[in-house]
Amino acid sequence: MNASETIEAYYAALRAGDPLGPFFADDADRSVVKFGISERLVGTDAVRAGLREQTETTRDWTVESRALRVTEREGYAWFSDDMELCWTDTEGTVRHEYDTRWSGTLEATGGAREWQFVGMHVSTADDLGE
Repeated sequence: MNASETIEAYYAALRAGDPLGPFFADDADRSVVKFGISERLVGTDAVRAGLREQTETTRDWTVESRALRVTEREGYAWFSDDMELCWTDTEGTVRHEYDTRWSGTLEATGGAREWQFVGMHVSTADDLGE
């Protein structure tokens, strides 16, 4: 699986409510970071715990890629995308809908998952008011 296919698999896992933590590198020597619309997670343990909580407290994801661009070079890849991102909280009371911008970096790890994220940033220009 190349970096583009890994990103697409991450999107599919998000839509399906599957575990997302394994997509992020697990290496104590690395400062893995994920910035979401409203959080900053630093370190593999924090990223995986945050993603686990996200999966447990959300459902009905819409993840629509509009402009995925990926570059791979010598064991590293970086990407950007414009996305429609929507989900409902598990209480079923709030539907969140955002136009988002994604960027990130992946590293070829050679492990069970050939490419893993070492950094991801998701942001929106939308007003976050409830």
